[in-house]
Amino acid sequence: MKNVVVSNWSLVLAFALVLVSIAISAKEKLGLTKDILISVIRAIIQLVVIGFVLKFIFHVNALWLTLVSTLVIIFNASWNAYERDPNPHRKLLDSIIAEAVGTYVTLGVLIFSGVIKPIPMQVIPITGMIAGNEMVAVGLCYKALNDSFHDLREQLLEKLALGSDIKMASMLILRRSIKTAMQPTIDSAKTVGLVNLPGMMSGLIFAGVNPVYAIKYQIMITFMLLSATGLGAVISVYLAYKNYFNERMQLRD
Repeated sequence: MKNVVVSNWSLVLAFALVLVSIAISAKEKLGLTKDILISVIRAIIQLVVIGFVLKFIFHVNALWLTLVSTLVIIFNASWNAYERDPNPHRKLLDSIIAEAVGTYVTLGVLIFSGVIKPIPMQVIPITGMIAGNEMVAVGLCYKALNDSFHDLREQLLEKLALGSDIKMASMLILRRSIKTAMQPTIDSAKTVGLVNLPGMMSGLIFAGVNPVYAIKYQIMITFMLLSATGLGAVISVYLAYKNYFNERMQLRD
């Protein structure tokens, strides 16, 4: 297996790519220069720190430390998804449940089937991929849910006035939100290998792994993400839609 070495000088030169975004922001007067620089600095600091943390965790190779790492990943993903919810009555617990169930169910199937081993070197990166994609799906679900409750408010009120319960009255909204959340992952699965070569597959090929084996891993990742985003979207929407109603099952203002 060949080693891929990126020197510090290479990283400095690659920073020119960031300057392209900064130049575009300045020319078009987008006001994103500060955000771009802050995001780059944060990314560098976070990646350097996590690099040393992972090196320590991989060296210790303890099950409890691996579990704690997955919990930290899930909580951070849940918090970011929660922050994307426009509903002022949102609940962090909804995001945590959706992220945890989707991540651990998918992870459990992968371990049980022997696709990955229950060791930190495999569990932690896969958990990050699952939770990260799930976070995006849940965030989209919350946004679609909020927009639909706003756009279809009159229709929803009519159904409630006719005696429908909140779940039946909201079913169109729930299905629309789940579909919106899952669509990017489905579209990505349709074009994988044709439009883009995903990170894990490209990384394995860079490392010298036989492309056929890299493809098998990418197929596994595709299955994994479809499962995780589906579970995350369904669980989050069936928990979060209740936040749009009060204790009397009346639609909030």
